[in-house]
Amino acid sequence: MKTAVIVFPGSNCDRDMAVALEQVTGRAPSMVWHRDTDLPDGVDFIALPGGFSYGDYLRSGAMAARSPILQAVTAAAARGVPVLGVCNGFQVLTEAQLLPGALMRNAGLNFICRTVGLTVENDRSLFTSAYQAGETLNIPVAHHDGNFFADSDTLDRIEGEGRVAFRYAETVNGSARNIAGVLNEAGNVLGMMPHPERAIDVAHGGTDGLRLFEAALRVLA
Repeated sequence: MKTAVIVFPGSNCDRDMAVALEQVTGRAPSMVWHRDTDLPDGVDFIALPGGFSYGDYLRSGAMAARSPILQAVTAAAARGVPVLGVCNGFQVLTEAQLLPGALMRNAGLNFICRTVGLTVENDRSLFTSAYQAGETLNIPVAHHDGNFFADSDTLDRIEGEGRVAFRYAETVNGSARNIAGVLNEAGNVLGMMPHPERAIDVAHGGTDGLRLFEAALRVLA
């Protein structure tokens, strides 16, 4: 099982993501620098980690979305390779138009760093099949620009197509319809603001994030 973590200047959750992937697969992921133009041969799973790529200049994720490696990530996603974007990775995926919507400044303009409740909306995707619809998870968030926005037609469409993976169980950052995680049309790209890679060990406060990685990698196996 080959996994890869994309590293941008300003990434700060790449090692957390690498630990989670190695724990589930038993194999350290390839750490792929943003200036690279190719992914490792035969890569099975790609993760875009959290952080502050390019210092969040212009818009969060906007510059990273134009990094050379994103062309390879986009091509891999089109082939069906699972791509997970967490926090800043979610922002990058929206800026690269691999996912709909945009992530704006939090309502209240405060940085939010705490564990929040997430409700599982879709338990049929390759990322969420280890959960049950309606289940509440406890997953940490750490973001300033996590307020998910899309126009009403887009929101209606992604809800009708079952592409909302997770919702906040409470109002956290002003996100439209409390959306915390979104899938692409094919279901192989997931962007979410909460950090499942920070919820994989009891010593860190809980393991509700572990099943996301286990589900995705079990499907691939």
